[in-house]
Amino acid sequence: MHGVDIGGYAYGFWTMVAFSILIVLFLTFSFIKPKNKFEWRSMGAFLGFIVALFTEMYGVPLTIYLLTGWLGSNYPVFDPFSHASGHLFLVFIGLSHSIIAMSLLHIVTNGIIFFGFYMVYKGWILIYNAKEDHLVTEGIYSYIRHPQYTGLFLVTLGFFIQWPTIITLFMWPILMFTYYRLSMREEADLAKKFGNKFYEYKKLVPAFVPAGKKNNKV
Repeated sequence: MHGVDIGGYAYGFWTMVAFSILIVLFLTFSFIKPKNKFEWRSMGAFLGFIVALFTEMYGVPLTIYLLTGWLGSNYPVFDPFSHASGHLFLVFIGLSHSIIAMSLLHIVTNGIIFFGFYMVYKGWILIYNAKEDHLVTEGIYSYIRHPQYTGLFLVTLGFFIQWPTIITLFMWPILMFTYYRLSMREEADLAKKFGNKFYEYKKLVPAFVPAGKKNNKV
């Protein structure tokens, strides 16, 4: 979510680190409001991912330090600490300074990120406007049972593709598992509350990935 630079050391921008983190937190907490310790624990994992991501994107490039120390003169670029060289997928295929490749990377990853936030919003607005005794099965919930969590998956995936780091590489599967467990816990609560109505909905609608057409039988 930044432009191509021409080289030079491009880190140590802690104001940008803080600003980027706050923007993502604002968007996230606008549509996801944790209510219990399990939801806060999952949100904590998401926040940890975001902090680690932007700290390496604009603050301290720990992954690049490690990679350059490990590979030495075999590192693919001569200016590893420019921002263009922070896109490690492009670095290792030899396209880190291609404006076309960089532009395509940003179009694709920003598209994934914004679509993820859009899914979070679409899920939130239906839950927010629903009555207490109503099982939400319409709109985006007729395609998947957990659009908000799928949205967060897409947001983090988009960021990871755009700016991969060693820390976020290890954190991402943990984050996904944490939200998977939370979704199963929420489904257990819905089953207690709505009984067979929820089980019928669960049989017809997949959890995270749409199966195809909207399910009008819900």
